[in-house]
Amino acid sequence: MKRILVPTLLFLAACSPVAKEYPVAENSFDAGREFIDACLKGDFEKAEFYMLKDSANSSYLKNIESLYRKNSREGRQQLREASINIREVDDLSQDSSIINYNNSFDTTAHKVKVLRKNGQWLVDLKYTYNPNL
Repeated sequence: MKRILVPTLLFLAACSPVAKEYPVAENSFDAGREFIDACLKGDFEKAEFYMLKDSANSSYLKNIESLYRKNSREGRQQLREASINIREVDDLSQDSSIINYNNSFDTTAHKVKVLRKNGQWLVDLKYTYNPNL
């Protein structure tokens, strides 16, 4: 029995999905850049790691993912290869910043707000969709 159990457990451990580890952002700039880059590359699991977790932000991220998936294969490839152009970082306080950016594929200006919550820098997409917050 022991001869069967040990190899079976090793096989199951090898086949189980491995949780990805992402580096914690040291500042608002790093959090914003990692989030934006993950969205451009279609890595929405990573983008979610750098995002403030609440229902509104989750909904906005699903919308961004849906728009990304609607692109053609070539369009998604262009987004993955695009570079991020940070236009301005506006530090509102020690715990919040707004990053103005565009990318080399889509020159439309965008903004994300980055907040420090419980010592961790996270993107708050609610500001992107309602800049009056």
